[in-house]
Amino acid sequence: MMIRKAVIPAAGFGTRFLPASKSQPKEMLPIVDTPTIQYVVEEVVAAGITDILMIIGKGKRAIEEHFDRHFDLEAELEATGKKEELRAIQRISRLANIHFVWQKELNGLGDAVSYARSHVGNEPFYLALGDTLIEPAAKVAREMVRVFERYRESAVLLEKVEPSKVGRYGIVGGERAGDGLWLINRFVEKPRPSEAPSNLAIAARYVFTPEIFDAIARTKPNRGGEVQLTDAMMRLVRERAVYGVLLEGERYDIGNKLDFLKTNVAFGLRRADLGRDFREFIKKTAAHL
Repeated sequence: MMIRKAVIPAAGFGTRFLPASKSQPKEMLPIVDTPTIQYVVEEVVAAGITDILMIIGKGKRAIEEHFDRHFDLEAELEATGKKEELRAIQRISRLANIHFVWQKELNGLGDAVSYARSHVGNEPFYLALGDTLIEPAAKVAREMVRVFERYRESAVLLEKVEPSKVGRYGIVGGERAGDGLWLINRFVEKPRPSEAPSNLAIAARYVFTPEIFDAIARTKPNRGGEVQLTDAMMRLVRERAVYGVLLEGERYDIGNKLDFLKTNVAFGLRRADLGRDFREFIKKTAAHL
């Protein structure tokens, strides 16, 4: 069975980015000149998936508008001869067939994913968190899909982290199943370094079989009232095989201010139109530190 659908949760308030996120979704904060969530959509499309469901919440209307046509703006750009800009914004609305569903209450990532059940149906799907970027995005997404197509089981992207930092992440335990591949037997959310089964952290990308929805439905909320996806995955791995795909590249966490700034620097340096001048600016700035 091929993967035809993707799910992108984007319902959180983004409180770490207040006041910017008060009226603007954190997923719309730009990396140079492109909203973070557009990079995620382009990653999914590069894997051959054009049916995308976004799970949004209050204050996220800008995400819907970004991926829709803007006829007045298009007319203005055409009238003023700005052909390159016109092509750029028209391309956005043609990237994929994007649907939206509203998470009624912010009750955790597991709860958010459960809203995709009707859209996904009895199919596997690609899950990409909207506040994390992966490079090389297209290669990673295709590799995740390839692992599913080979084993017909769920897969999770993994990243090696410093052992002292495992307490910040969901960590997996398991055994090697090939080059860059793990057969996972447990998930541990934010363990103490002395109790972590490995230094392999869940890296915000997943391919799930539809059984994940039953696992979520059977998962009780934590003390904060949230249904955690990691807890549901613990249930899933007791019943089905789950594979881990080791990230060979970079993960950029847009969920906090420092990493957001680092990501803008990394992406800005690689831009053909900005990279050279930006590099010189950084050198001059660094010389005075």
